[in-house]
Amino acid sequence: MNVVLVGYRGTGKSAVANRIARRLNLRKISLDDAIVRTAGKSIPEIVETDGWPAFRDLEESVVQRFTDQDGLVIDCGGGVIERDANHARLKQAGPVIWLTASVTTIARRIGSDTQRPSLTGARSFVDEIADVLQRRNPRYQSVSDFEVCTDDATVAQVADAVVTWLVEAGHVPAS
Repeated sequence: MNVVLVGYRGTGKSAVANRIARRLNLRKISLDDAIVRTAGKSIPEIVETDGWPAFRDLEESVVQRFTDQDGLVIDCGGGVIERDANHARLKQAGPVIWLTASVTTIARRIGSDTQRPSLTGARSFVDEIADVLQRRNPRYQSVSDFEVCTDDATVAQVADAVVTWLVEAGHVPAS
Protein backbone atom coordinates (compact mmCIF):
# COMPACT_ATOMS: atom_id res chain seq x y z
CA MET A 1 0.00 0.00 0.00
CA ASN A 2 1.05 3.57 -0.73
CA VAL A 3 -0.26 6.90 0.49
CA VAL A 4 -0.52 9.57 -2.20
CA LEU A 5 -0.56 13.30 -1.43
CA VAL A 6 -1.93 15.75 -4.00
CA GLY A 7 -2.65 19.47 -3.91
CA TYR A 8 -1.39 22.81 -5.12
CA ARG A 9 2.19 23.77 -4.28
CA GLY A 10 2.44 25.37 -0.87
CA THR A 11 -0.25 23.24 0.73
CA GLY A 12 2.32 21.30 2.77
CA LYS A 13 2.60 18.05 0.82
CA SER A 14 6.37 17.60 1.25
CA ALA A 15 6.47 18.29 4.99
CA VAL A 16 3.36 16.21 5.67
CA ALA A 17 4.68 13.35 3.50
CA ASN A 18 7.90 13.26 5.54
CA ARG A 19 5.98 13.04 8.79
CA ILE A 20 3.52 10.40 7.55
CA ALA A 21 6.39 8.30 6.16
CA ARG A 22 8.13 8.32 9.55
CA ARG A 23 4.91 7.50 11.43
CA LEU A 24 3.93 4.62 9.15
CA ASN A 25 7.46 3.39 8.48
CA LEU A 26 7.12 3.98 4.74
CA ARG A 27 9.55 5.51 2.26
CA LYS A 28 8.80 9.05 1.07
CA ILE A 29 9.16 9.82 -2.63
CA SER A 30 8.96 13.32 -4.11
CA LEU A 31 7.83 13.07 -7.73
CA ASP A 32 9.27 16.52 -8.49
CA ASP A 33 12.68 15.47 -7.10
CA ALA A 34 12.52 12.28 -9.20
CA ILE A 35 11.72 14.34 -12.31
CA VAL A 36 14.72 16.61 -11.65
CA ARG A 37 17.00 13.58 -11.16
CA THR A 38 15.67 11.92 -14.32
CA ALA A 39 16.05 15.05 -16.46
CA GLY A 40 19.33 16.19 -14.94
CA LYS A 41 18.02 19.74 -14.72
CA SER A 42 15.67 21.85 -12.61
CA ILE A 43 11.96 22.14 -13.31
CA PRO A 44 12.31 25.74 -14.57
CA GLU A 45 15.07 24.56 -16.92
CA ILE A 46 12.92 21.68 -18.20
CA VAL A 47 10.01 24.02 -18.89
CA GLU A 48 12.19 26.72 -20.43
CA THR A 49 14.11 24.41 -22.75
CA ASP A 50 11.56 21.69 -23.47
CA GLY A 51 8.16 23.19 -22.57
CA TRP A 52 5.33 22.18 -20.27
CA PRO A 53 4.26 19.17 -22.40
CA ALA A 54 7.74 17.64 -22.06
CA PHE A 55 7.65 18.24 -18.30
CA ARG A 56 4.22 16.55 -18.09
CA ASP A 57 5.59 13.61 -20.14
CA LEU A 58 8.43 13.18 -17.64
CA GLU A 59 5.99 13.50 -14.77
CA GLU A 60 3.74 10.82 -16.24
CA SER A 61 6.64 8.40 -16.61
CA VAL A 62 7.76 9.06 -13.02
CA VAL A 63 4.20 8.54 -11.77
CA GLN A 64 4.14 5.20 -13.54
CA ARG A 65 7.50 4.16 -12.09
CA PHE A 66 6.56 4.89 -8.47
CA THR A 67 2.91 3.86 -8.50
CA ASP A 68 4.09 0.40 -9.55
CA GLN A 69 5.96 0.16 -6.24
CA ASP A 70 4.64 -0.43 -2.72
CA GLY A 71 5.34 0.97 0.75
CA LEU A 72 5.64 4.61 -0.31
CA VAL A 73 4.31 7.99 0.67
CA ILE A 74 4.17 9.72 -2.72
CA ASP A 75 4.49 13.51 -2.64
CA CYS A 76 3.05 14.60 -5.99
CA GLY A 77 3.73 17.83 -7.80
CA GLY A 78 0.79 20.20 -7.90
CA GLY A 79 0.02 19.59 -11.56
CA VAL A 80 0.11 15.80 -11.50
CA ILE A 81 -3.67 15.82 -11.93
CA GLU A 82 -3.38 17.67 -15.25
CA ARG A 83 -3.03 14.35 -17.09
CA ASP A 84 -5.90 11.86 -17.05
CA ALA A 85 -3.45 8.96 -17.26
CA ASN A 86 -2.12 9.89 -13.82
CA HIS A 87 -5.57 9.74 -12.18
CA ALA A 88 -6.02 5.99 -12.52
CA ARG A 89 -2.42 5.27 -11.58
CA LEU A 90 -2.63 7.41 -8.43
CA LYS A 91 -5.95 5.85 -7.39
CA GLN A 92 -4.52 2.34 -7.93
CA ALA A 93 -1.43 3.14 -5.87
CA GLY A 94 -3.32 3.71 -2.63
CA PRO A 95 -5.49 6.23 -0.84
CA VAL A 96 -5.15 9.72 -2.27
CA ILE A 97 -5.07 12.60 0.20
CA TRP A 98 -5.81 16.13 -1.06
CA LEU A 99 -4.17 18.91 0.94
CA THR A 100 -5.86 22.26 0.45
CA ALA A 101 -5.15 25.85 1.45
CA SER A 102 -6.57 29.26 0.63
CA VAL A 103 -5.09 31.46 -2.08
CA THR A 104 -3.81 33.83 0.63
CA THR A 105 -2.08 31.02 2.52
CA ILE A 106 -0.53 29.57 -0.64
CA ALA A 107 0.73 32.99 -1.78
CA ARG A 108 2.31 33.59 1.64
CA ARG A 109 3.96 30.17 1.68
CA ILE A 110 5.38 30.13 -1.85
CA GLY A 111 5.92 33.82 -2.59
CA SER A 112 9.70 33.41 -2.73
CA ASP A 113 9.75 30.06 -4.58
CA THR A 114 11.94 30.33 -7.67
CA GLN A 115 11.82 26.63 -8.54
CA ARG A 116 8.54 26.78 -10.45
CA PRO A 117 7.88 28.76 -13.60
CA SER A 118 4.64 30.64 -14.13
CA LEU A 119 1.69 28.50 -15.09
CA THR A 120 -0.28 31.23 -16.85
CA GLY A 121 2.32 33.79 -17.92
CA ALA A 122 0.70 37.22 -17.89
CA ARG A 123 -1.34 37.24 -14.69
CA SER A 124 -0.33 38.45 -11.23
CA PHE A 125 0.98 35.85 -8.79
CA VAL A 126 -2.20 35.82 -6.66
CA ASP A 127 -4.46 35.81 -9.74
CA GLU A 128 -2.48 32.92 -11.16
CA ILE A 129 -2.96 30.88 -7.98
CA ALA A 130 -6.70 31.60 -7.97
CA ASP A 131 -7.07 30.76 -11.67
CA VAL A 132 -5.11 27.53 -11.46
CA LEU A 133 -6.94 26.42 -8.31
CA GLN A 134 -10.29 27.08 -9.95
CA ARG A 135 -9.28 24.86 -12.85
CA ARG A 136 -7.56 22.15 -10.82
CA ASN A 137 -9.77 21.81 -7.74
CA PRO A 138 -12.39 19.63 -9.46
CA ARG A 139 -9.58 17.36 -10.66
CA TYR A 140 -8.03 17.14 -7.18
CA GLN A 141 -11.46 16.37 -5.76
CA SER A 142 -12.18 13.66 -8.31
CA VAL A 143 -8.96 11.78 -7.59
CA SER A 144 -8.92 12.16 -3.80
CA ASP A 145 -10.28 9.92 -1.07
CA PHE A 146 -9.78 12.37 1.81
CA GLU A 147 -9.28 16.13 2.04
CA VAL A 148 -7.46 18.15 4.70
CA CYS A 149 -7.29 21.94 4.84
CA THR A 150 -3.82 23.06 5.94
CA ASP A 151 -4.51 26.80 6.38
CA ASP A 152 -4.42 26.97 10.17
CA ALA A 153 -2.93 23.58 10.95
CA THR A 154 0.60 22.54 11.81
CA VAL A 155 2.37 19.80 9.87
CA ALA A 156 1.86 17.51 12.87
CA GLN A 157 -1.88 18.24 12.97
CA VAL A 158 -2.30 17.56 9.26
CA ALA A 159 -0.27 14.35 9.47
CA ASP A 160 -2.30 13.26 12.51
CA ALA A 161 -5.56 13.88 10.61
CA VAL A 162 -4.31 11.84 7.66
CA VAL A 163 -3.06 8.94 9.78
CA THR A 164 -6.28 8.92 11.83
CA TRP A 165 -8.32 8.75 8.62
CA LEU A 166 -6.08 6.00 7.20
CA VAL A 167 -6.66 3.93 10.35
CA GLU A 168 -10.40 4.61 10.48
CA ALA A 169 -10.79 3.81 6.78
CA GLY A 170 -8.92 0.51 7.28
CA HIS A 171 -5.93 1.37 5.11
CA VAL A 172 -3.42 0.90 7.95
CA PRO A 173 -3.69 -0.97 11.23
CA ALA A 174 -4.14 1.01 14.43
CA SER A 175 -0.94 1.27 16.41
